[in-house]
Amino acid sequence: MSFNLVSPFQPQGDQPEAIKKLLSGVESGYRDQTLLGVTGSGKTFTMANIIAAQNRPTLVLAHNKTLAAQLASEFKAFFPDNAVHYFVSYYDYYQPEAYIPKTDTYIEKETSINDEIDRLRHAATHALLTRRDVIIVASVSCIYGLGEPEEYLNASFKIEKGGKMTREAFLNFLIANLYERNDMELARGRFRVRGDTVEVIPAYEENVIRVEFFGSEIDSIGVVSPITGSVMEKLTDFTIYPAKIFMTTADSIARAEKSIYEELKERIEYFKKHDKLIEAQRIEQKVNYDLEMLKEVGYVNGIENYARHLSGRTPGSPPSTLIDFFPKDFLTFIDESHMTVPQVRGMYNGDAARKQNLVDFGFRLPSARDNRPLTFDEFDARQKQIVYVSATPAPYEIEKSIQVVEQIIRPTGLVDPVIEIKPTTNQIDDLIEQIRERTARGQRILITTLTKKLAERISLYLQELGIKAAYMHSDVDTLDRLDILRDLRLGRYDCLIGINLLREGLDLPEVSLVAILDADKEGFLRSYSAFVQIMGRAARNVDGKVIMYADSITGSMQMAIDETNRRRTIQEAYNTKHGITPHTIDKAVSEDGDWRSAKGEEKKRIDGLPVDIEALPEKQFRQMVRDMEKKMDLAARNLEFEKAADIRDHIFELETVRRREGKTKKK
Repeated sequence: MSFNLVSPFQPQGDQPEAIKKLLSGVESGYRDQTLLGVTGSGKTFTMANIIAAQNRPTLVLAHNKTLAAQLASEFKAFFPDNAVHYFVSYYDYYQPEAYIPKTDTYIEKETSINDEIDRLRHAATHALLTRRDVIIVASVSCIYGLGEPEEYLNASFKIEKGGKMTREAFLNFLIANLYERNDMELARGRFRVRGDTVEVIPAYEENVIRVEFFGSEIDSIGVVSPITGSVMEKLTDFTIYPAKIFMTTADSIARAEKSIYEELKERIEYFKKHDKLIEAQRIEQKVNYDLEMLKEVGYVNGIENYARHLSGRTPGSPPSTLIDFFPKDFLTFIDESHMTVPQVRGMYNGDAARKQNLVDFGFRLPSARDNRPLTFDEFDARQKQIVYVSATPAPYEIEKSIQVVEQIIRPTGLVDPVIEIKPTTNQIDDLIEQIRERTARGQRILITTLTKKLAERISLYLQELGIKAAYMHSDVDTLDRLDILRDLRLGRYDCLIGINLLREGLDLPEVSLVAILDADKEGFLRSYSAFVQIMGRAARNVDGKVIMYADSITGSMQMAIDETNRRRTIQEAYNTKHGITPHTIDKAVSEDGDWRSAKGEEKKRIDGLPVDIEALPEKQFRQMVRDMEKKMDLAARNLEFEKAADIRDHIFELETVRRREGKTKKK
């Protein structure tokens, strides 16, 4: 199937020239190109036009989950008939396995997996193996080991209406592919049996697949609603893929068992030779237990640490990643490349240092080091053609690119924002005055700080003054960040306070003012590229303005001001020449989306009741409560008892409201 770009707009401004140059470069075989596009110039639309013209599977790499979610939403709007998927880390909480020799502290791997993001990851790999019109918007988690595409594909099996297959054979297929039987509660990766009917929810689906047997023949296959149980669609055939992306077969386990035992024997001898008897006993117990689990159930927690043996790779060789699921002719866009490229570059060394301690002290075999992210050179070697996309590309991208294409003119005629510098004395009082002025016009405000604590304190202070404010930083759950951004656009908040999460790629046309506190504190968060990106958040509104609170002008500030003024001059000249009157970007606010909300309903966060709690279907309500209970248990295990108590009280409050509405029976 071909890509079908759907948009009411045609390329405008300097978009046509940028598209033409980049396409010419791709067709000429240029390995690296850069799109230097200012904020609001329609870089995503330019990318979409190139994808549609090339008709190739595409990887769009972003440096954080929030930006990736927004890009996925935009690409889905451009390509509603094609497969657009979101691939990010599925952990709401992740504590990696580690050992601290100084305090003799072993930290067991502990995670809280977001079920919806896990489904989206499965959907992404499934799409890559079954069709070509695929766009995967991913964070840098895509460079981590994922399992072998061949094993995943070979483990799939196709069923057909009228095909010869007994119910028992079908159940054996499901179990071999790591699906779990649960006749009471059906969920992703599970199946249930009712007489001659088997119902299963594949790991990458939301709906139930119902298979009915008549003797040794498949009588019917249907797609069933998990809520109502009604048949939504009748199928003639269906292919079921494994319940886990990291898939192992009996053959691969049998092959790996011998090599794992050999490595274990060598490691025990090494520890004994160096008089490390505790380490020798530790590694022997650990590996023997894992092997027993692998032989009995085909899976063990931490199976990725044996990936090299299971896949038959040689020592030191790179793991298979999401990139290996792409066909050979795929195209890559690295969005906000000045941030994403360094992030990819830095992943390997941090992981290697942690793994080395585990190996040295007998918690893992040396082969566990091969369960790792790709090095930057390995990542780069897997790329066929790359387009770096950024308003502030770094020297690396500029030097490597065969051509750099500039995109400065915004289709809306908007020019870069006016910049004003104000002293830090009484900056909060001045800021409050600015906020009230903007909110009176129905506009929104972004405030950037240097610390999480300051962001939270300012948010609380503004709330006490009656201003609808919220903070957003890395401690806020991934999907909750998306809710906060949407609520800002909808007017549930007027002001949002954050750190660097308010920089690259956030498309918020309602924002007319960006306030930068402590602008003269030179550093990573107050560098030239950071300033240009922060200022860009005000470039989607006709009244866009930036206020920098500073007592002096640093070199980074001056460079950012000069570049903004240069672009503004070019943009104003273009508008005058073509008789363009600037206007604020008109962009609809998405109320939902696969990658937006794991619950699929509009809700407030933990500090308030869900808006539509009474109207939620019972199954969705129960799933929400289970998710909260998991967070409560995790907080308790981490000795965060106050947080656990808050979540417990909130669950009780939800149950009370539910009972009052007659939705839940009192226990």
